[in-house]
Amino acid sequence: MGYCKVWQPYREAVKERYPLVLERLEQIETEETVKQPYLDYFRRGASFLRRLGGLEKEVTSGAWDKKSLEEMSRQNYSLYEEILPEHYGESYGNPEYAVLKLGEPYGKLLGALYADLRSLIPYAYEGRIYDITIFSELLVEIYNLFEQEELPEEKEVQQVIYWFFHDYGEVFTEMGVMAQTNPEMDFYTRIIMDSDLKDLRYLYRYGIYISENEKKTAEFLNRMSEEQIQAMADTYTEGYRIGFEVTGKELSKKKFADLRYPIGFERMMRAAVKNFEKMGLQPVVMRTGELSFSGRGNGSGSIVSVSPNRQYEYDHKSDRALYLDKALVERRLEVLKTAYEARKKEASWYGGPAVVETFGEAGFEPKANPYAWQFDEKQQKLNVYYSNQAMQVTNQYIKGEERSFTIIAYPIPEIGPRFEEIFAETVKVNTLDYQLYRDMQQKIIDVLDEGESVRITGKGKNTTDLTVALYPLKDRSRETAFENCVADVNIPVGEVFTSPRLQGTNGHLHVTQVYLNGMKYLDLEVDFKDGMISRYSCKNFETEAENQAFLKENLLKHHETLPLGEFAIGTNTTAYRMGMEYQIQDKLPILIAEKTGPHFAVGDTCYSLAEDTPVFNPDGKEIVARDNEVSILRKEDLQKAYFNCHTDITIPYDELDRITVQKKDGAWVDVIRDGKFAVPGTELLNEPLD
Repeated sequence: MGYCKVWQPYREAVKERYPLVLERLEQIETEETVKQPYLDYFRRGASFLRRLGGLEKEVTSGAWDKKSLEEMSRQNYSLYEEILPEHYGESYGNPEYAVLKLGEPYGKLLGALYADLRSLIPYAYEGRIYDITIFSELLVEIYNLFEQEELPEEKEVQQVIYWFFHDYGEVFTEMGVMAQTNPEMDFYTRIIMDSDLKDLRYLYRYGIYISENEKKTAEFLNRMSEEQIQAMADTYTEGYRIGFEVTGKELSKKKFADLRYPIGFERMMRAAVKNFEKMGLQPVVMRTGELSFSGRGNGSGSIVSVSPNRQYEYDHKSDRALYLDKALVERRLEVLKTAYEARKKEASWYGGPAVVETFGEAGFEPKANPYAWQFDEKQQKLNVYYSNQAMQVTNQYIKGEERSFTIIAYPIPEIGPRFEEIFAETVKVNTLDYQLYRDMQQKIIDVLDEGESVRITGKGKNTTDLTVALYPLKDRSRETAFENCVADVNIPVGEVFTSPRLQGTNGHLHVTQVYLNGMKYLDLEVDFKDGMISRYSCKNFETEAENQAFLKENLLKHHETLPLGEFAIGTNTTAYRMGMEYQIQDKLPILIAEKTGPHFAVGDTCYSLAEDTPVFNPDGKEIVARDNEVSILRKEDLQKAYFNCHTDITIPYDELDRITVQKKDGAWVDVIRDGKFAVPGTELLNEPLD
């Protein structure tokens, strides 16, 4: 298929440099000018980079396409073999091993660099010889420091890496913006549209780790009828279209739909691309999250497969701490703005992401690695600052009030022997009668809109006792506080949600076990005082200090506190029943899990950056609860208003006692009683619970 023409100027830029650095890499593998144990590290790194260079040549020349399926599979395995769990203990990609072999401080520094070198594997398949060249030059520059009589100072090595990312960060940032705004970056689109999808060799064209999940998923979709595939694609693309329609946004102004999907779903995506073309939309696909610079391991990749080793990703998620400082952040923001300014017309055509997620992968309980990089307090604040500022820059060119999204999820074979049954059930869940749910949810909203607050209590081992203050309505005939979510952007159907008032929102939230962003949390407890997190704890690790650090990084996203940005009641008891029947409650993605009970999102509201855009329910009432006391600060200072995160925490029905509305006259009305819906007209919701 070759490489996309966007890369040609970059290829020309290193046309003479690559042969020179390749020759130097070859010399590293034979000469003895660096002492052990460092020589082994540099030889292994040089060998790996040479291999990637050879692979890139093989791919771009067309020779790679002549390989058999078995050859491609063996090659894919060998590229990732070193970091698979069974081999991770002896990989320089393991911070603990790197420090054990190379000592402090070199082990941490060179281990992080090694992970960045490994991030280049997919780039070889894309024809990005530019990236392979500059990282090869970086390795050689650091190698030269170790050729000296005395070992280099830690600061010398750190500074070389720092200036590399300072200088080349401009290219990485520009490429990120380009991927959003240029359909000519069509590497993935061509895989979807031009491959023989019955020939599973196409799976290896991505250069991403291919597990049995991707192979079996592709085989399964190949057995489905055209009608079944088209129905899945229609649900996905119609959700995207309706998302614009129900929010009053003009889809006709957009030209690009951002595809995000798991490998193995190409047959569905091909049908989806054709659907989008009928809407006047071309596919764009972002590549983010591989390099430390762009946040490796943060789940932001657009094209995904089952990870070869989630502990490896967890160990390297904060490698940017090696070089992050204020000057680098300001430089990155400056480049981001320049890149968007150069493509501001194209940026205005970006419609938003259309996401397919998967679920069923075995749960991940991260282990703390004392040798992994961690952000210090100053860097944590810089991360928060960058996220807020980057969000604001992006919103200048891709306006939140003009874009939309959709998201849908399906299981993967790892979910168990009943995969095909679960897949069929998931399709049913994704296509439930939205009109039926719309009407039942409206009855729930009518009760909620009578209240000043809602009290949520758990039962059994669940100790939740939380009061959520509701936005005061001025005219109930025209206004509502809750959105009636009927499976447009957020598939499947099944929730009503609001942005709570923070003042008066107090109490204790508890879930005995929950998966958030793929990570398992045990006995997660969060206390709120006037809507802000005042205390948090879990039981993932042995010490309270480890638990606090884990939560601050992964739940609070380095913020000191977060507001309760959303309160919702999930109504999809059919999805809940599916989870119980197949014993997959712990594997359901948040997209589905949030519909299986009340959920509470910490961070920004659901209307972040679009609060001034009127939103209406199917009954014509305007949803006026779009702001809270924090988000409204955007009118004074945007930096104080947003946190650039939104994490849903769901209490399942079996841990739920009551959800009770307190009315203005002091009366109490149950929405849920003993885990069952109590509002007249919602009895059908209880049938799957029986």
